[in-house]
Amino acid sequence: MARLVTWSQDREAIGDRSGLFAALADGWPIARALYPGSYVDLSPSAAFPSVVYVDSDPRAARFFADPDLVASELAGRTRPGAGREVRFLRADFTQWLDLPAGGVDLVISLFAGPVWEHCVRYLRPGGWLLADTSHGDASLAALDPTLQLAAVVHQRDDRYRVATDQLDRLLVPMRQQRADAELIRASGRGIAYTRTAFAYLFQRL
Repeated sequence: MARLVTWSQDREAIGDRSGLFAALADGWPIARALYPGSYVDLSPSAAFPSVVYVDSDPRAARFFADPDLVASELAGRTRPGAGREVRFLRADFTQWLDLPAGGVDLVISLFAGPVWEHCVRYLRPGGWLLADTSHGDASLAALDPTLQLAAVVHQRDDRYRVATDQLDRLLVPMRQQRADAELIRASGRGIAYTRTAFAYLFQRL
């Protein structure tokens, strides 16, 4: 049987991202989020009312299968109205998910691989994609004409700051290199930028 791993244990390894999602909740009208490749990171549920978590790892499945454990992990850590619906899908997010098209306000892509191109169908028009440069997802998003950079996320330890100014200075390649989506997909690596950030928030046009 898969070893039980909890969000408390995961926070010790990756830090607490609750502040990140709290900042997004303060700035944008996000009620429903989709978190592909979530593992056991419950931090979006500390900020948003409804979150669907997707992962194929049996340890994540075992954690989310215990609603009392999930509730205890969130106890005392949620904003008012947050954490009302926590749903888990044990699935490969690159395959079709049992979710309605355009049903979420936010798609989260953090250290999980090429989330955007597989999960765009679930994001409503005008919704947001939060992506980092891991596996090139933010670089692919920056090349997508249906997305527009809305904010950038900076991190120091467990503190997060979301900025909306001087966005024209972001996503500028460090070297003169051709922005090639196929190359990014094949290599699984994003473009090196002159200014780095923890993650980028894009809005779907």
